[in-house]
Amino acid sequence: MVSSVELSGWLQAHAQRVEGVLDRLLPPADMSPVRLHEAMRYATLGGGKRVRAALVYAAGHACSGSRRDNVEQALDLAAASVELVHAYSLVHDDLPCMDDDSLRRGKPTLHVKYDEATALLAGDALQPLAFDWLSRMPVDPGQVVESTRLLARAAGSLGMAGGQAIDLASVGKTLTREELQRMHTLKTGALLSASVALGGIAAAASATERQALEAYGHAMGLAFQVVDDVLDVTADTVKLGKTAGKDAASNKPTYVALMGLSQAQAFAGELHQFALDAVAPLGDSGRLLAGMADFIVLRDH
Repeated sequence: MVSSVELSGWLQAHAQRVEGVLDRLLPPADMSPVRLHEAMRYATLGGGKRVRAALVYAAGHACSGSRRDNVEQALDLAAASVELVHAYSLVHDDLPCMDDDSLRRGKPTLHVKYDEATALLAGDALQPLAFDWLSRMPVDPGQVVESTRLLARAAGSLGMAGGQAIDLASVGKTLTREELQRMHTLKTGALLSASVALGGIAAAASATERQALEAYGHAMGLAFQVVDDVLDVTADTVKLGKTAGKDAASNKPTYVALMGLSQAQAFAGELHQFALDAVAPLGDSGRLLAGMADFIVLRDH
């Protein structure tokens, strides 16, 4: 197992790594249209835990033969691409027509900092840019096509956007556990699971490795949201970097509302163990993924 100190250092190093890739590849702030490019950079740079990027790197490094230079370059582009999709989704989620939030990552949300039209356009621009970057991965064309299709599905109506649609339609309603799980598997889990899978694709994972990554990604994608639901009622706004208690105030369905706090925490623990069991066959190569499972489930913000 990776120690907490080692994992913390690895996470910091890879957050800085993907930050550098994003900073280098995003359009410069002084490039026309200046206001749009400034907004894209504001939405993407200088904040967040970079969990999705870290999952790309951890999954890629867990696979055999993954240390070739072209694979590292592919992992950089895949990690940056999922961060773009994540950034765009946060920008749109925070809009008044969605969750109407004013704080994200401890700073004003994009539509507050700029305006709603700029925020909408910034999200619109970030999403296709992610696929532009994926197309540049220096790997087999088949891996590029598979990666592109995977991320597109994770972001679309059968993934993140579909989950958000269900979420919006469910405000004030009581969902069954199965309905809630489907919503969160799409809204949050799809992109997290895709991040794990993208790392495997970029590293040309074997069939056995892919099977382990798929099971792990599914468990961690759901666990992340369960923990988010818990933190919404147990953490404060300063620590979260976003408005605490917003889900309850908005009467949105959550695992805490459905199961109660203690049972939601227990469910997160079950998913945690499932993820650890999934990567156990990878041996020492899977230690970073195991560490990421600890980080995601045991985090306090």
